[in-house]
Amino acid sequence: MLTNLWIFAVSHQKMPSMHIHNICCCIKASLKRSKPWILLGRNYSSLPGTNYIPNNAFSLPFLNRIRNIGIMAHIDAGKTTTTERILYYSGYTRSLGDVDDGDTVTDFMAQERERGITIQSAAVTFDWKGYRVNLIDTPGHVDFTLEVERCLRVLDGAVAVFDASAGVEAQTLTVWRQADKHKIPRICFLNKMDKTGASFLYAVESIREKLKAKPLLLQLPIGEAKTFKGIVDVVSKEKLLWNPNSEDGKDFERKPLLEMSDPELLKKTLEARNSLIEQVADLDDEFAALVLEEFSENFDLLPAEKLQAAIHRVTLAQTAVPVLCGSALRNKGVQPLLDAITMYLPSPEEREYEFLPWYKGDLCALAFKVLHDRQRGPLVFIRIYSGTLKPQLAIHNVNGNCTERVSRLLLPFADQHVEIPSLTAGNIALTVGLKHTATGDTIVSSKSSALAAARQARKEGEKKHRQNSDADRLLLAGVEIPEPVFFCTIEPPSVAKQPDLDHALKCLQREDPSLKVKLDPDSGQTILCGMGELHIEIIHDRIKREYGLETYLGPLQVAYRETILNSVHATDTLDRTLGDKRHLVAVELEARPTDAPSVEPVIEYAESISEDLLKASQEAIESGIHSACLQGPLLGSPVQDVAVTLYSLTVHPGTSTTMISACVSRCVQKALKKADKQVLEPLMNLEVTVTRDHLSPVLADLAQRRGNIQEIQTRQDNRVVIGFVPLAEIMGYSTVLRTLTSGSATFALELSSYQAMSPQDQSMLLSQRSGSA
Repeated sequence: MLTNLWIFAVSHQKMPSMHIHNICCCIKASLKRSKPWILLGRNYSSLPGTNYIPNNAFSLPFLNRIRNIGIMAHIDAGKTTTTERILYYSGYTRSLGDVDDGDTVTDFMAQERERGITIQSAAVTFDWKGYRVNLIDTPGHVDFTLEVERCLRVLDGAVAVFDASAGVEAQTLTVWRQADKHKIPRICFLNKMDKTGASFLYAVESIREKLKAKPLLLQLPIGEAKTFKGIVDVVSKEKLLWNPNSEDGKDFERKPLLEMSDPELLKKTLEARNSLIEQVADLDDEFAALVLEEFSENFDLLPAEKLQAAIHRVTLAQTAVPVLCGSALRNKGVQPLLDAITMYLPSPEEREYEFLPWYKGDLCALAFKVLHDRQRGPLVFIRIYSGTLKPQLAIHNVNGNCTERVSRLLLPFADQHVEIPSLTAGNIALTVGLKHTATGDTIVSSKSSALAAARQARKEGEKKHRQNSDADRLLLAGVEIPEPVFFCTIEPPSVAKQPDLDHALKCLQREDPSLKVKLDPDSGQTILCGMGELHIEIIHDRIKREYGLETYLGPLQVAYRETILNSVHATDTLDRTLGDKRHLVAVELEARPTDAPSVEPVIEYAESISEDLLKASQEAIESGIHSACLQGPLLGSPVQDVAVTLYSLTVHPGTSTTMISACVSRCVQKALKKADKQVLEPLMNLEVTVTRDHLSPVLADLAQRRGNIQEIQTRQDNRVVIGFVPLAEIMGYSTVLRTLTSGSATFALELSSYQAMSPQDQSMLLSQRSGSA
């Protein structure tokens, strides 16, 4: 009955309304008895096929049969196409989606389908040969780097996709560093082996040199570029050839390599296999002992299973990365990639988490993403580390110190969801009903469970001589939210629509923590702060499409910072009578530049400040210093790299903390105005890939933009220009670059640091802002 229901739900055939009514009547009775899995979401061309939902599809798998993985790469390396092929071969979809046609499963947003890029990470759950795989397709564009960061935080493994003609590119380095930070085992997939200029050896060498990783060649390509037709499995000494007449790539044959039919290929494969065995033996003691004891005379006799087990251990230890190859667009090499995901990447139980013993099997989960649904409200993505989650369960949010109730539990299928009765550790799920939970919040079953875990953490901390507070230890590491580099004003079509705009921005901020919204105190305008031109453009488009508001954006401006160059003393007194109460505060402090870069002000207290006074007023003092540093004296930009030392504080009895905070803030502002001031501008890492013919005009253009060229690398027939350029000079660069190179060049940007502007540039900027230039 359930299978028939599923077939009916996904069928595209038109049915008479009378038949539908009869089917629905039959289904109603069945639903009450069986409580089946309910598919939620809209229908579109690439829906799960009927062959995907066997009777046991949603039975909870054993922990060792779960794989939580992400697909990560530079923009245009083929992540979404690879994901699309994975879903097709696993039986999740019935047709091959295409990025250019705008019908992929994971790129379901209108903006993604129009632009052919991934903006939001999308989660999909599917089965492959008895394994449950929770897969997340992440964006490659630098403006959406937070999407990658928060997804990698909860994954157990990752597939890094490379363009075989380009090797390691700018954003590849960024996502690789993010994976390093979260200690995630990964495998490499050299995609686009059929592309002109594809080079397997070049791509492998770039992994070795630029990522400082040890590549383990588990496959070799049969041909490259136009001649690419299959791959060789080095571990099993077999060749995999895809039928050229097969349109979907399902039809391929696996043949053992023989001396008679493939002498050269067999020789090359044996050399690669021997080299692989030696590499793995150097990295894994257990495998080295096995090889020396039993197979030192002849590596050919070593069983593939033993080698695979050793590669699995090496991958988990992150001492090397398995390398596979193929062409996702041409439907070659994706099934072996799926096998490698289940074989070499870890299950949740193979990942070590210090906090798990504290909960002793009780619920512990991390909220890593929030989506807003018009019908169901906020949908919160949760990774469960221990315990079980069920609908109607009351849970405790450690970060917010509040209790919420999970009304429904869903399995994610891109923009469709299947309702489920429970979910166990190691899985990723969507929850409905959590109104206050945000990205990075730690979820436990109850406050008492959190307190019990805190006591256990304290015992562990005492053994290991740690000083962290109980709360700090209990909170699972959230995500680091990068500072925005662009901002602009945003206005509703009318004053009456301002509450609607505020609601839309509040929802979008909860979904995307890298989006900052603030109010200009002077003009009263709403300021939108984002990670780049594309980021703000997408937000503007989403407000229009999803919330029906035709908003107006002001000109895009660069987010400068300010600092001071010398030490200054300042004093201030605030004496005010409100009602029958006198509020009197006197402050003396010093502001000076810090030795090391610091976004937040460094706050110090002189010994003369009494401990009792500090205890009562410290929060107000620090609040005042922080608020003063939000707006600098030159441009009204945030002040950084500043240390403030409080030398004296006199407070009249009965003075409110608000008055203390206001006096300290005013005194800091006075000090900042007296000091020699400096504007800091965002400096971007720039990587431009250009043909040799167009190199000169690109270099000449960058020189005019105050660019600092570090090196020019050779990548096949192209040149890669690497350097730094101020963000203010690179606005609208994509249009200029297309014009200069006839559309043949590409570029990637990433925030490097904030640097001091030259006196001439600073004075020009200040003149422009004051309107005198």
